[in-house]
Amino acid sequence: MRKLLVIGIGAGNPDHMTVQAIAGLNRADVLFIPDKGAKKNDLAELRRQICDRFVTNPKSRRVEFDVPVRAEPAPSYRSTVDDWHDAIAAIYESLIRDEIAEDGCGAFLIWGDPSLYDSALRILERVRLRGNVGFELEVIPGITAIQALAASHRTALNRIGDSVLITTGRRLTEEGMPDNAGAAVVLLDGKCAFNTLADQDLFIQWGAYLGTPDEIIVSGRLGDVGAEIEKLREEARREKGWIMDTYLLRKREE
Repeated sequence: MRKLLVIGIGAGNPDHMTVQAIAGLNRADVLFIPDKGAKKNDLAELRRQICDRFVTNPKSRRVEFDVPVRAEPAPSYRSTVDDWHDAIAAIYESLIRDEIAEDGCGAFLIWGDPSLYDSALRILERVRLRGNVGFELEVIPGITAIQALAASHRTALNRIGDSVLITTGRRLTEEGMPDNAGAAVVLLDGKCAFNTLADQDLFIQWGAYLGTPDEIIVSGRLGDVGAEIEKLREEARREKGWIMDTYLLRKREE
């Protein structure tokens, strides 16, 4: 049966590659590299650089594929994402069927960690449920943007005896800073949801392009640095054509 490896490749620094991930790359006959278009070519290029640096298996080859663009949410965010994942699942199915031999091994290189705010595993489950192509699945964890953020700010996510919530910009806008957590890590925030919060005394530690030469980090009282972060974020996104960022919000200690 075909074997599929879903390999976490870290938050942007090739040095984040684990020994397990490197071994996984070299077990694969084919390495799948997603292409999200010219504006996000840096993301595909990092995967190419990782392969150039770490792959020593002379029999391995690379297959690049186009990732469809997600439509704007209509009629709802969930239904839009569902349609998008269906389209990607069809691509995954054809890649697995056409590019991996019956007894072969293929690998998907996943930014960060496949198990944290990434959809590759859910999409592959859709492929499996279709029943058109069989495969065994193995997941290799990677360093997340959350870990890279904490390391760049030289901080621990939690205070002693406190809890940490992982959420999204969309949920932060709808629900505000959670009452049941001393800190919140916010992912997938394209609209600077921190600026919608009433409590401007929160402490924010923000980072973009974490682990890469283009890394930007800012920290401080939200009321003092929120506007600066929004300005830096927009300038960087406009210059590069894309941005990947996350941040930690922390309540004041009593």
